[in-house]
Amino acid sequence: MKINVALVDGLLPDKYGKYAEKETIKNGKPLISFPINLEDIPQNAKSLALTFTDPDSIPVCGFEWIHWTAANIPLVKAIPENYSQTASESVIQGKNSSASPLLDRIDKHAVGYNGPFPPDKTHDYILKVYALDTELNLSTGFWMNELLHSMENHIIQSSEITLPSRA
Repeated sequence: MKINVALVDGLLPDKYGKYAEKETIKNGKPLISFPINLEDIPQNAKSLALTFTDPDSIPVCGFEWIHWTAANIPLVKAIPENYSQTASESVIQGKNSSASPLLDRIDKHAVGYNGPFPPDKTHDYILKVYALDTELNLSTGFWMNELLHSMENHIIQSSEITLPSRA
């Protein structure tokens, strides 16, 4: 399985992160998810899942920031822009790190896409897509560890891509 996300000058386009238009940023969080193109999805797959995280956030906040998790994505070759807000109800989205009890307040945008907002330098974000042999029994607002445990023994194939976003 192959993942492709269009970059501009080697970076995630500004409209999906820190430099998005003001009306698409809520509580300091960019909310418009980027389009994802997929190729060679295994024929025996029943659904897709994804994680989008920032390991470069560890020195900044002490943990790998979770920007987006989703499961039960239909077998599509293209996940369109703003999918986090427009996906059908059958797509289950998990909490992002804005839901962390380590933060001063929990954000109402703590489920779904929470775009890149690197505070110190360009960060490398990791998008992983999983082809699964089943749909997962999760509820909206699941934690990423619940997704990872639910996928155990169900991953047919996975792929990842690094997506840099500028500070």
